[in-house]
Amino acid sequence: MGYKVAVAGATGNVGREILKIMAEREFPADEVIALASGRSAGREVSFGEDQTLKIQDMSKFDFKGVDIVLSSPGGEVSAEYSPKAAKAGAVVIDNTSKFRMEPDVPLVVPEVNPEAIAEHTKRGIIANPNCSTIQMLVALKPLHDLAGIKRVVVSTYQSTSGSGKEAMDELFNQTRGIYMNEPARPQNFTKQIAFNAIPHIDSFLDDGSTKEEWKMVNETKKILSPDIRVAATCVRIPVFISHGESINVEFERDVSEDAAREAMRDFPGLTVVDHRADEGYVTPVEAAGEDDVYVSRIRKDPTVDNGLAFWCVADNLRKGAALNTVQIAETLIERFWAKERANA
Repeated sequence: MGYKVAVAGATGNVGREILKIMAEREFPADEVIALASGRSAGREVSFGEDQTLKIQDMSKFDFKGVDIVLSSPGGEVSAEYSPKAAKAGAVVIDNTSKFRMEPDVPLVVPEVNPEAIAEHTKRGIIANPNCSTIQMLVALKPLHDLAGIKRVVVSTYQSTSGSGKEAMDELFNQTRGIYMNEPARPQNFTKQIAFNAIPHIDSFLDDGSTKEEWKMVNETKKILSPDIRVAATCVRIPVFISHGESINVEFERDVSEDAAREAMRDFPGLTVVDHRADEGYVTPVEAAGEDDVYVSRIRKDPTVDNGLAFWCVADNLRKGAALNTVQIAETLIERFWAKERANA
């Protein structure tokens, strides 16, 4: 017997990707419900190659009888409806930032800390981490198990899709406009994004960091280890899909490049493409549409004891959001529900 699943925010970039991935992976659902705001009610969204779902108004939807809600409608909407869905008996896997740092809500990357899913019984909510955190931790987990991570310095190169469809449209329109000698008019970004790099993602905090950088620091501590020190600089670049990250790691023990490569190659969801030659690395364009996190340019960092540096890239809409959400649901079913249903 399958499950009844609701996808909240089904008309957004991540919501559409969730539906696509569920169909690709043949998620064990007997019924899938697409939810969005009232202005989208009645529209249709694709589910798989030959199916469509009619959007229902989330404000009028009764969550009773729903097993799982895969939620990506924005933080304010999620703050209202995720607790309602959980109270009605569903387990909500929330892709917004609203619940991530709440102590009684597990924050999960299935390859890294699947055991944390057991804590879903406290609130009925499981949080999906920030996109840039997810891909970094998939790359760091095998290294942490190998030699113990003390400190991470990361600079991100984040695509415009991380800010939504309108931000992607702004990149397209500005790029076209520049070739036509039209002035760039920033709307979703603080400065011109075409042919530029903006070291500003989310709002600024009192210490000079941005909230995006704060997320990477604190989510790493919650998921991997509270003892890891993280310094992050997050930058938006003129790319449509996939985030890149330059990562320097300091370890408790010595670790060789070969040992690091072997540990990463053996880790699920992680692919090493590391050839010291032209084209011997993965770029954001090549990672788009892929499920794995890709690592390249693995080398010693000679500026610290026990240091390594590497390049990491992943599709932020898939592994950085939708895929990780679906994988949490799959792990919830496989590790916690399948046996219970079999016994019942």
